[in-house]
Amino acid sequence: MAESGTRPDEPERFPRQGSVSSKQDLIQWENTSVETCTILSWLGYGQEIIQARRDAYRELGKLFTARGCGMPTIIITGSKGEGLSSYLESDMDTLIVNNRVICLEDDVNSSAFPGEITVLRSLSRRSYHGHCRLLLERRGTTILKQVNDAFCDDGYGRELLSSDLYVNNWSNVDFTENTVQHERAGPSNPNTVLGYLHNDDVHALHYYCPNILSKWASRPRHWPPPEAVQRVVSLGAVLTPVGFK
Repeated sequence: MAESGTRPDEPERFPRQGSVSSKQDLIQWENTSVETCTILSWLGYGQEIIQARRDAYRELGKLFTARGCGMPTIIITGSKGEGLSSYLESDMDTLIVNNRVICLEDDVNSSAFPGEITVLRSLSRRSYHGHCRLLLERRGTTILKQVNDAFCDDGYGRELLSSDLYVNNWSNVDFTENTVQHERAGPSNPNTVLGYLHNDDVHALHYYCPNILSKWASRPRHWPPPEAVQRVVSLGAVLTPVGFK
């Protein structure tokens, strides 16, 4: 019991042990955090190394695109695209975007696109959120076999892009003798080069949808920050066939 009406936990007379302990714990946590960051940097996961990997894989994607004469745009994604894994640490996720096909949202005019481009019309209003059906509006003068052979009748005399056929057509492409094609995994076509380079290739289509992107950008949000939202809008959108029959 405290005497003279004083409390043993009054800070001006008897500092609480808990407050001292808390300061010591905070210092210990800060020291541990610094040590962890140092160790991660030694292991190759520091911020500078991560950014260097991002830049390197972005440049590699550009080189792959140039090698294909611009027919597809190659984008390296996943842990490698984010700079979080080294060359042989994991497989390489690659988004392959066909530049000879354009998908348009409902109210966009297709006359502005050159004749060699195949135009698909999105029926997003007849699909559930985040998905759409793609009807052929105009077959381009230069159309890839993998695209041309993926159309089927929708039951009303119109040509519909079959997600299942599209993914399968790319999985049946003949590779070089140094490449082994594995069983399809959803929209991904996995393969292994030289026995140790593992890749996950996903074939995608450009989606021109300014109205959808502007509505998404105008939604109230706390995250991501406005500059990230505008960056996403400037990059545009792609559609990934998911292999649905």
